[in-house]
This record gives sequence, C-alpha cells and structure tokens, in this order.
Amino acid sequence: MSNEAIAKGEAALLRQARDKFVAVFGRQPAAGACAPGRVNLIGEHIDYCEGFVLPVALPFVTLIVGSLNNTTECNLVSVLGTGEVVTTSFPSSKSSVPLVPGAPAWANYIKGVVANFPGGVGGFDAVIVSDVPMGAGLSSSAAIEVATFTLLEALTGNKVGPVQKAKLCQKAEHEFPGMPCGIMDQYIVTMGKKDHALLIDCRSLESQQIPMELGDLAVLVTNSNVKHQLTGSEYPQRRAQCQEAADRLGLPSLRDAKVEDLEKLKAQKVDEVVLMRARHVIEEIARTEEVGRVMKNKDFKRVGELFYQSHDSLSQLMQVSCPELDQIVDIMRGAPGVLGARMTGGGFGGCVVTLAKKSEIENLKKLVLSQYKGKPIFFVSQPSDGARLVKL
Repeated sequence: MSNEAIAKGEAALLRQARDKFVAVFGRQPAAGACAPGRVNLIGEHIDYCEGFVLPVALPFVTLIVGSLNNTTECNLVSVLGTGEVVTTSFPSSKSSVPLVPGAPAWANYIKGVVANFPGGVGGFDAVIVSDVPMGAGLSSSAAIEVATFTLLEALTGNKVGPVQKAKLCQKAEHEFPGMPCGIMDQYIVTMGKKDHALLIDCRSLESQQIPMELGDLAVLVTNSNVKHQLTGSEYPQRRAQCQEAADRLGLPSLRDAKVEDLEKLKAQKVDEVVLMRARHVIEEIARTEEVGRVMKNKDFKRVGELFYQSHDSLSQLMQVSCPELDQIVDIMRGAPGVLGARMTGGGFGGCVVTLAKKSEIENLKKLVLSQYKGKPIFFVSQPSDGARLVKL
C-alpha cells in the first residue's frame, strides 16, 4: 500500500466523518483524531505474561471527530464499513448517573475510555469511521480506544504521556468490554512509527524501535474471514493457565521462566495442558527476542524460520489456531518466495502474516484463492505511524 494510497484513504474517512457530523449535529466538529490497527510480527499470548512482543502499526485507522456539547451526555454515531449508521448515547463521567457497561457492545470500548479519562470529561458528540478490519485480530478495539482518548485530549486540553495513555486504554478494555488483554495493542497503536517495528518489554513497558528495511520483501496479511470472539472463555482461560504455571514455579509471571523449569513443572505433575502453555510462552519469548536481533542484521531467512516455529507452537501448544489459519499457513509453507508465515492476533480466527518476496505476492494471492476453502482478503502491510490528531 503506497503512501499516496494511505493518505487518500485517511482523507476519505475524514470527509465521511466530518460530513456525517454536520448532518447529524448541525455544526462542524472541533477536533479529530485517528489510531491504527496493528499486526504482531511475533510474540503471541506473551504480553499478559510480561514477555516481549514485536508489532507494527498498520496503514488502516479508526478516525473520530467530535465536539464538547455543554451537557453530561455523550452522543455517538458510528458509520460501519457497510455504510450502516448506528447511534448510541450514555452519561459522561461528570454525570450523576453511573457509567456502566451495557448494550450496544461496541460502545463499551468508548465508555471505558470516558470513565478512565484523567480529570473526567463532560458530554460530547462524536462520529466514528474506520477501515480497520473488524474481528480479524488486527486490534480494531485498541484503535477505537486510543483514537477516542486522543480526541478527548484535544477537546479537554488534558494530555498524558504515551505510556500512560496506553495503560489507561488497557484498563478501559479490562473494565468495560471485560477483555483481560495485555498491553501490546494499546501500546503499539499509541506509539507506532513509520517503517519500524516496535519491540516492547511488557514488564517494564520500555520499547525499542526496530528498523524494518525489507528491500525486495513484503509483509502480506491474509484475513481468513473467520470471526473470533475473544470476550468468551478461551482467552481468559489461556491467561489463567499461564498464571497457574508461573504460580507453581513461584514466579510472578512466566517472563522469568526458563526451558529447564518445564522439568520442575513435570515433577510437580501439573496438568499437561498447563505444561503445554508454559512451553509455548517460554519459547515464544526467546523467539521474539531473536527476531528483534536478527532483523537489525536483515537476516530475514531466520525471521521466516521463527515465524513457522511460532505458528506451530500456537497451533499445537497454545491451541489458539483453527483449521482455516492452519490451512493458509500450510499453503504458504514451501510456496515460491515465502520465507515464513504464522497466525497473528489472539487466535480462533483472524489473520496470517507472511514474509515473502514482493515479486511473488500476486502469485501467492492466486495460490491461496485456489486452495483455501474460505474467502480471504489480502493486503500488503507496511509499518505506519501510531495515534495522532487529524487536521480538519
């Protein structure tokens, strides 16, 4: 996706949001902000174990425009990708009415941000548009949270540092949608940088920008078009199993565990499933750190090998893949020009990220279309900037 295409896409979203705001609320919005989706290159089901992750921000954004309205009511208009318009209202954090989760589910992401915004916020009107694929594991939830927070900073003049913003948006997702996510999504969506991946230490919250000089390579993201629902039992269950393993080792998290600690767990006769989860986390943390190192040296052959190792571990040990994701990775495995492929995101559907030669991208798309049982959607990703204000 070229820089020109990215700019045109954002300009079109802004026009759509601004026009809808004028049509619904009868005035121009005072400010606008956007935040991207993300794809994680490696380090899955690791952030809540305080390990290392290596995501990039995507050239797809959720964009929100709005104005304060001098009431204690928040009025939202969301324009879905289908063109359908949905609306909702709820009390602001300065209302006498408690702000609580409820229907519609999508508004809980915004409610959580409003409830956790420093100093509180009065009523506002806003319109939200997005081209971040929903339900594809590309963090559409963090995009809407961070975009909303960035807009509220502009409207109130109350700004916080980027790490604090990410933490408050994570807290919002824990409390209102009820999703016990790690910090990765909100962090990269807030602090992504064009042409860089971000190696994040999920314990210290320190990070390192890793240049992604791909040369004749490209990152192909294949959306399986299988929807997943991470607010069900599967994700919290994996998190609890990892914590059980850490507890049995007397550690605060699996971040400090070593491969030899697996023998200690075996000796304690822990459940085999818990042992599998621990092995994935320990080995995935090591893989992620290695990718961060070898990418600096442009050793993309090794990056690809680690992609495959990561996918196999997620499928067999963490058991968060699904037949559709496994099929796409198997199609990529051994195809001309492919260095590596893996599922990305929380799992149970979503996307596969593939590192391949640019010259083979169109052939790969045709190959997947001819063999995959579903209806995939493709896009070539490039590392992009994180959350920012947009000029109205």
